[in-house]
Amino acid sequence: MAKAKSSSSSGVKKINLALQGGGAHGAFAWGVIDKLLEDGRIEIEGVSGTSAGSMNAVVYAYGAIRGPEAAREALHDFWKAISDAGERYSPIKRSPLEKMMQGHNLDNNMASNFFKMVTQSFSPYQLNPSNFNPLKEVLEACVDFEELDKNSVTKLFLSATNVRTGKARIFETSEITSNAVLASACLPYLFQAVEIGGEYYWDGGFMGNPVLYPLFYNCETTDTMIVHINPIERAGPPTSSQDIHNRINEITFNCALIKELRAIHFVQKLIEEGWIKDEHKGKLKNILIHSLRADQALSDLSVSSKFLNDWDFLVMLRDRGRSVATDWLKENFDHIGVRSSVDLEKEFL
Repeated sequence: MAKAKSSSSSGVKKINLALQGGGAHGAFAWGVIDKLLEDGRIEIEGVSGTSAGSMNAVVYAYGAIRGPEAAREALHDFWKAISDAGERYSPIKRSPLEKMMQGHNLDNNMASNFFKMVTQSFSPYQLNPSNFNPLKEVLEACVDFEELDKNSVTKLFLSATNVRTGKARIFETSEITSNAVLASACLPYLFQAVEIGGEYYWDGGFMGNPVLYPLFYNCETTDTMIVHINPIERAGPPTSSQDIHNRINEITFNCALIKELRAIHFVQKLIEEGWIKDEHKGKLKNILIHSLRADQALSDLSVSSKFLNDWDFLVMLRDRGRSVATDWLKENFDHIGVRSSVDLEKEFL
């Protein structure tokens, strides 16, 4: 079996991160990263992100140029800016009474339901002909993309979906601009497709949420931690039209990831059971997968809460991410560089 390359003599272990998208629920991944940085025993070599995961990735990488504490501060400031922008621009504004009555649920919110009806009836080209996107303003205020290109110590891989070909497009560190991040997070019913180099892109989640293969081909470490935002499992079948629609979206946005995990499991089996000829063994990496799932941590939240931007809500998600990461480190830190901490066949296949 090929040896992993994650451990160092200093006791610090190196990993890659794979960050799913999920709107405001991406603040859960913020909490995970925050805890990993605070812990001090983890070094992040590469990050693959999709949608909100891409935003976490670039903000982390920009802050990490100046060190772990600067990265933590950058993520905090970014999510606070997201909340502040939501207060100014979000079409879904709730009164204090609505917040008290509805909690973290927009399913019965009149403004939310009206907005949903409008976006299902009219395209973003009709509703927003000037193509204004407040996320661009936030990103460019929080990240100096020229400095990121010149000085990044993190390998970045952001996925978007090419509208013309239907294929995944991976933007690497030297290619990343605010438009590349927006392309990775471009929900077709809400935003116009993002044009980059004559091609048009939608959210990367359609083809990989997130993609894993760039981490295997371009990073030295064999350990990859997937931070799941979209539930793999849910109890019972959905019965309402909205819940059925939401569950279909969750399954769709997990499909590409599960296919990649199936391929990884197959290669692991080839290596572990000695099916590879000696002359070919060095050509395959024994990828070690670690999975940090939000299924239970976010089980009380409706899918509609992905559109909430209240600061107290985002901080609550961060704290849940920190808690899950704390438990994961206690149980699994020693596995990094040694073996996968998740049974791929049992959990995903």
